[in-house]
Amino acid sequence: MHEQRKQESVNCLEFFGKQEVIDATTNNSSSTLILSYLNLNEIDIKFLHKNTNITKLYLNNNAIVNLHNYSFFGLSKLAVLDVSNNSIQTVEQAAFAGLNQLIALYLQNNKIAHLDSSVFVFLKSLNILNLQNNNLGYFEIEVSLNLSKVILYGNPWNCSCGLLSLQSWLNNSQLLTENEKNTMCTVPDSLKTQPIKTALIPNCHREEETEATTKLPISINPSNDTGTFGYNDTDGKLLYSGFPPLGKSWKFLIGVLIVIVTTTLLIIIAIKVPVWYHHLISYNHSRLDEDEPGMFEEDFSTDMCSFPPGPDTNEKDSIVVFEQFHTFVPEDDGYIEDKYIDT
Repeated sequence: MHEQRKQESVNCLEFFGKQEVIDATTNNSSSTLILSYLNLNEIDIKFLHKNTNITKLYLNNNAIVNLHNYSFFGLSKLAVLDVSNNSIQTVEQAAFAGLNQLIALYLQNNKIAHLDSSVFVFLKSLNILNLQNNNLGYFEIEVSLNLSKVILYGNPWNCSCGLLSLQSWLNNSQLLTENEKNTMCTVPDSLKTQPIKTALIPNCHREEETEATTKLPISINPSNDTGTFGYNDTDGKLLYSGFPPLGKSWKFLIGVLIVIVTTTLLIIIAIKVPVWYHHLISYNHSRLDEDEPGMFEEDFSTDMCSFPPGPDTNEKDSIVVFEQFHTFVPEDDGYIEDKYIDT
């Protein structure tokens, strides 16, 4: 083993300062890169994509809190990745995208409380996975993981129905579970001394096991290595166009639909409200005051008085004239004629 390490091109930067390490990794051509105990965070490691020839990367004992999407993209030859003994809490879904030749992944001694098994869908060659001493209560197996060895002890496993998929995977695969007897349930109290692999989880339908193990993988194509990858030195942003951005896209879609519907309603209201208001005002009739009795008689007598009776005029003629005039006037219905109504 000692002779083998002598033959490897090893670049150990443990004794350099943080800035010197970042500058040195830019043109690094070694196959093994050791960046331990340098207080590096997730922002610092984004420069590593330029080291395309490394096969082993040790980032243990640093200050990494989150592993973002495409954190190690470009390191296509990487076979060993050690990010143990950090403060990792979140591992995003495409954190290991592009590591198709990765064989061993060490995530032990971190603070990971939730881990989606789809994170490992990109790692087609993965054989060893170490999740020891994290904060995992569940680890639901939703994708096919062809591991040969897994380390799970040191986590507060919750042996309830949510653990059935993991238990089924451990029992139905040719998998070596290291320290299996010490990988025990933490809750409930009745199963505290039981290994998670053989614990009899109560009050669960056993058919849920087959459902959990037959779930289809997520719709991500890990074999797509043709994407472009770039780096912007001016603002320190990692640019990648080969993989679509991952996340809860259905929430984003619902948000877009809500915005579109709301905007459409506002436009319709802005257009239609003035028209509706105009029609409402045009139909707002006011009723006429009813004429007092005898008004026609007074008007008629006034009109008659304006014409002096001729010598040939008699009382019968006056009555005939009144009747003709009275029948000429249409009966008032009490409403003003609306000029906006088509006739």
